[in-house]
Amino acid sequence: MMRRICLLAVILLCAAETLAQNAVLRGYVTDDDDGQPLQGVNVVLTNDDDALLGNASNRDGLFAISGIPPGLYYLRATYIGYQTRFDTLTLATDEIVPYNFALSTGGEGVELDELMVETERAGAGAAGIIAGLQSVRPADIQLIPAPDLSGDLASYLVTLPGVVASGDQGGQLFIRGGEPTQNQVLMDGILIYQPFHLIGFYSAIPSAILNVSDVYAGGFGAKYGGRMSSVIDISTRNGNKRRFSGEFSAAPFISAGILEGPLIPDKVSILLSGRFDVIDQGASRIIDTQLPYSFNDQFFKVHAITSENTQASVTGLRSYDRGILGALTQAEADSVKNQVLWKNRAIGGRFILLPTRIPVQAEILTSYSSIENSFGPELEPTRYSKAQEISAAANVTHFTGFTDIAWGMYFKFNTLDAELSGIFQDISDETEFVSEAGGYIQTEVPVMEGDGVNFHVEPGLRLSSFPSKGRNFIEPRVRAILSYGIHRLSGAAGIYHQEFVGLADRRDAGDVFTAWTSSPTGEVPRAIHFLGGYQIRPWNWLTVAVEAFYKDLDNLSVAEWTSFPRFTVAIQPAEGTVRGGDARLEVDAGPFYGFINYGYAKVEYVAFQTEIEYWFGPGGYAYAPPHDRRHQVNALGSFTFGGFTMNGRWQYGSGLPFSEALGFDEFVLMDGPKDLFNEPGETRVLYTYPYGGRLPDYHRLDVSAEYKFEFGENTALTVLGSATNAYDRINLFYIDLFTLERLDQLPFIPAVGLKLEF
Repeated sequence: MMRRICLLAVILLCAAETLAQNAVLRGYVTDDDDGQPLQGVNVVLTNDDDALLGNASNRDGLFAISGIPPGLYYLRATYIGYQTRFDTLTLATDEIVPYNFALSTGGEGVELDELMVETERAGAGAAGIIAGLQSVRPADIQLIPAPDLSGDLASYLVTLPGVVASGDQGGQLFIRGGEPTQNQVLMDGILIYQPFHLIGFYSAIPSAILNVSDVYAGGFGAKYGGRMSSVIDISTRNGNKRRFSGEFSAAPFISAGILEGPLIPDKVSILLSGRFDVIDQGASRIIDTQLPYSFNDQFFKVHAITSENTQASVTGLRSYDRGILGALTQAEADSVKNQVLWKNRAIGGRFILLPTRIPVQAEILTSYSSIENSFGPELEPTRYSKAQEISAAANVTHFTGFTDIAWGMYFKFNTLDAELSGIFQDISDETEFVSEAGGYIQTEVPVMEGDGVNFHVEPGLRLSSFPSKGRNFIEPRVRAILSYGIHRLSGAAGIYHQEFVGLADRRDAGDVFTAWTSSPTGEVPRAIHFLGGYQIRPWNWLTVAVEAFYKDLDNLSVAEWTSFPRFTVAIQPAEGTVRGGDARLEVDAGPFYGFINYGYAKVEYVAFQTEIEYWFGPGGYAYAPPHDRRHQVNALGSFTFGGFTMNGRWQYGSGLPFSEALGFDEFVLMDGPKDLFNEPGETRVLYTYPYGGRLPDYHRLDVSAEYKFEFGENTALTVLGSATNAYDRINLFYIDLFTLERLDQLPFIPAVGLKLEF
């Protein structure tokens, strides 16, 4: 397989000169104020013969217009809120022209009715979903009521239909029927194993460092692999290359600080971020209840413009979480028997090259990621798991006159280590070393353009090989988008495999310990995705979208049902299906912004444990897994007037499945001669049908109001007042089905926050 990948790369490189027909205009667009790349800038070329060519800049600010016949052209670059740029260019045959420029704020921007630059980046806003993709920007996150002013991606993600959260505690997201470990989270191309903190308001990545986050709820393209449910591709912004600036914020849950500025003006910048919890001094005192959680995260990024055609960056992230599950009082919080601990580490480098002689963009990525996850005392945990990944990848995009062709290669080396104290009987505690290599190719084929119609198809193929396991996979993917006036139809399909799985014993509602291992049943988990959607924008202030999806799952690994569920568990094979749909309505009318969405999903697993035939009859047993939330509603409203911003969000989720306990008995395992008169036995839970019950419904209202005080041009103070769980709904977070000990979600918490920007 690797021979085929290398041969494909050589063929594409050799064909680059042939693909470079006519002239190519390419370059980077930045903000004149701070040097940040601008995404979505429309760059258009016209001539005296009314020819029209154009493209939009990507998340790096890069635009490329290929296949330009030689001659005189008039350039126009527009972006909402920025001054329009005009220029006159003379282009020659086979010439590659670098054209970097900056835009200044203060313009009205221009909507280019005569040119439709249709890209997936149009999927911004609450109803802007295109074939499973939604782009999230920092401005979107700031609309979500939260107990602090730093803002966080996690708060926005839980408003999306199809995203099931474990609540405001737990740090687990289930996206359209997938397990948390089936979601791939990338930050500047670096894998982040555990992207969310135990307190559900927060991820390990604050919104102040974000550029854009692309959330694929399914149907993602051939560029992505290694996960079978979803992809969250996060791009962080670069530091300010013109001057130093920063912000500091304080609130009952967290204190945060950001500092950025030029190391070499206009060339090299640095961005630093740090957040630390203040729960003991803040939130716990407000509600007069011990909240046994501690967390923090730190981030840095150094970005350099090394030449007119090259850029480089180094990004690093560290996060820490510690919590006590089931702790209700201070005395119980001092216990460490139910302590869960997460430690994330990630660092990576990114190099972008625009060769001067061929019309391509090359991206080289290297990274190291690790996660440590333990349960029990910190120094001597009863369960422990660690996963590490070293990765190198190259992504190349060829700009041709007809379409863009993207391809890439990657190499990964993974180390998996676990000490599980027998909780998963059929999982080895030996350290695993697994190597992986592969590649992909995808392109965008314009089927129809003009007369207000734009239809393009994006076929792709991904190849992956595991030399240490002797496994190879071929995964075809396809995405399609049809736009006609105010209407947009989109769809996607693909095959996905996941060699590395995260195992969790979810029989206790709220369990958050995860053990990483290679596929334990000998068969690699596989998913097939189908999805289709429709979006309409009848007026500039209203967008409506609907999308339906189906996922076929195979070779899953789930915890078995046993007479001793408290002490030991083995892994049993399973298969499953996910089917559902969601509807979204978004209003953006002057000072008011709001949306309401509804999601329906039905997740069904079929388990094939040996004992099932004796309990339930021949064949497998079909059941709803513990993340099967059938109905979900989110409504948000934001109103701005006179310097005030008021936000409110209400969320509802129907009850999640769990295995009901009917009672207890004393069980004696007859594995030898026993004195039944003196043998006390072990306490055993007596269950009904597996996951046959439903927890109570979840719903909550959060509100906030803030006001910004301006002090000159460069300093501002923002004051926030908020209420989490405003009507004090009692929502369940964790229940131990052996002891029936429970822990509820956060109660009503009023809060005041401050943020200083300079």
